[in-house]
Amino acid sequence: MTENVNAFEIAQRQFDGVASQLNLDPYVAEVLRWPMREFKFQIPVRMDDGSMQVFTGYRVQHNDARGPSKGGIRFHPSETLDTVRALAMWMTWKCALMDIPFGGAKGGVICNPRDMSMGELERMTRRLTSEWMIIIGPNEDIPAPDVNTNAQTMAWIMDTYSMSVGHSVPSVVTGKPIALGGSKGREDATGQGCVCAILELLKHQGKKMDGVRVAVQGFGNVGGAAARLIAQAGANVVAVSDMYGGIYCATGLDMAGVVSHHRKTGRLSGFAEADDISNAELLELDCDVLIPAALGNQITSQNASRIRAKIVAEGANGPTSREADEVFKQRNLFVIPDFLCNAGGVTV
Repeated sequence: MTENVNAFEIAQRQFDGVASQLNLDPYVAEVLRWPMREFKFQIPVRMDDGSMQVFTGYRVQHNDARGPSKGGIRFHPSETLDTVRALAMWMTWKCALMDIPFGGAKGGVICNPRDMSMGELERMTRRLTSEWMIIIGPNEDIPAPDVNTNAQTMAWIMDTYSMSVGHSVPSVVTGKPIALGGSKGREDATGQGCVCAILELLKHQGKKMDGVRVAVQGFGNVGGAAARLIAQAGANVVAVSDMYGGIYCATGLDMAGVVSHHRKTGRLSGFAEADDISNAELLELDCDVLIPAALGNQITSQNASRIRAKIVAEGANGPTSREADEVFKQRNLFVIPDFLCNAGGVTV
């Protein structure tokens, strides 16, 4: 469930509230409210049928006061410049919170990877990298995987960049294959960080993970790993979902069976040992921990009052609107914010 909101306005309003509480110098605050640089690219790609298609891409560098800007690249049909601006801003706070020497950046291309062949994706990524040559680099701006991008995407970027400069530059991206210098554990790092944050909160509350009922929206790099790992930690995962819908079992899902079913069919619905549900229904299930790990703006003023979880662990970026945050505050519902909960990816 979503409402018509501007992601960058949400990020700015979040910042304004914190800046006010910190009595931040207004001149400093005004600088930090805006990205320092933003770029728009047109990316012509020869498609498999011989036609030419031009995709639009963005790269926003929010701040580099702490070091080179750092952030993922997303391939999604609904990508917007304001979404990329917001994500870049959140990356600045995330890197600062984790005390790593980077600033915040983000990139995105308006496309639907599910409708593109591997060859088309490779050609688009390599052309995008050629356009980015003047703005990325180990000491300038370092891309990483995000929505609908992965280690293979990073390998294409690294290879194209390296060919252009005449020598191998593995540090131009993170999240690349281990064989090319990637970090072991990076694939599960964001989901693992989410689970670690939940464990620490439960410990703070004097509780254990055993038997905690968890619902996870999203079954990609973040949600899939979080669901699998939190089950291994002793939680009872009662529901998971992907873009097609979700599945629910009150007594707990067999995660090994769920993963196998998803690998074979490409979706979660239809799993024999669970009931099919919608993404909206998953968010409102009676559970202890809700992990929204899909796209942003899933919990809004329209459904926040119906969220029954006791803890919301934001695995996705910006899954909760400002209005929903206020509802949660009034209800004393505990939220682990995204720039802490999903910071495992940028840290590893």
